[in-house]
Amino acid sequence: MRRLLALLAVSPLVTACGGPSAVTPSQASTAAPRGLPVEVVRVGPRDLSRQVSVSAPVEALHHIEVASQIAGVITLLEVEAGDRVEKGAVLATLDVRETRAELARARALLGEQQVNLERLEKLRARNYIDEASLSIAKTGLAVAQAEVGLWETRVSFGTVRAPISGIVTARYFEPGEAIAQHAPLLALADFSQLVVRFGLSELDVAGLEAGDAVPVTVDALGPEVTLPGTLRRIMPATESASRLVTLEVALPDTDRAPLRLGYLARTTLVVDRRDNVLAVPISSVGLRAGGSYVMVVNDRNQLQQREVEVGVSRGNWREITGGLAAGEAVVTSSPADLTAGEAVRIVRELDVSA
Repeated sequence: MRRLLALLAVSPLVTACGGPSAVTPSQASTAAPRGLPVEVVRVGPRDLSRQVSVSAPVEALHHIEVASQIAGVITLLEVEAGDRVEKGAVLATLDVRETRAELARARALLGEQQVNLERLEKLRARNYIDEASLSIAKTGLAVAQAEVGLWETRVSFGTVRAPISGIVTARYFEPGEAIAQHAPLLALADFSQLVVRFGLSELDVAGLEAGDAVPVTVDALGPEVTLPGTLRRIMPATESASRLVTLEVALPDTDRAPLRLGYLARTTLVVDRRDNVLAVPISSVGLRAGGSYVMVVNDRNQLQQREVEVGVSRGNWREITGGLAAGEAVVTSSPADLTAGEAVRIVRELDVSA
């Protein structure tokens, strides 16, 4: 009995001195391991469209250089750069006095041939000459008529007229100067339709079509002004040197300030549209023989290896075309460092739309 009483007396002292004690169920749950901390992203739609920014100067759809069709001395040139002219208006005149003299001579010869033909026709009617002589006379008349037409045309070339309505953008000669045949005299642009011709890689034009909306900014108007341009046409061939395909974008009229030729215009084109596609960070996708895979956190907070089908990469994101559903939690770190079935705890969740 005395031994039993002694043991009962010593037991509280052992407990107070740090000896073994009972552990409650709640304490055991708290002490248990909580799993590997991971960062996840919820699979959701994201815009992975690819964009290309290009720039080019503003141009007129119709911008021509008016050339002199004959060589001569300029006698009249009153239009200057900035003047507006209408189609058919006289732009310049050249000295054609020598040409007019040739025209007068040709007309005189034509009259002589006409008189000669009339005389021979009367002789032929009386059978004084044969048919061959009459045919030769008719041929001579036709040649004289052609000669008159030639010199009339050359005289008309002495007056240079506007082939289109527009604004003179350059003047290359002054009155009194001599100009060679086919040398440019003036530059004329039709400002009623302005365009920008952007150069784009041959790999980026497949998804573009005439009629597409193209927002354009012009440096001179400020970045806050966006003009609603329209893709007018895509040139059928690439530039031989640059290998770029030219896109012609039509610009609308602007009320803020007049557009001038040469203003620098910019646009950003969507060349590979991929709206609302499922995506995960590139770091989430692992590669192995047979395909790609990711690590998904299931409802029991365990890692599950999932085979996926992948598409394009844009920045830090990879398109998922199969194997995942919207809302699933995918670990953002490399799946090669993780083990399927391992318990985890989510410490951070990324926003796929950010």
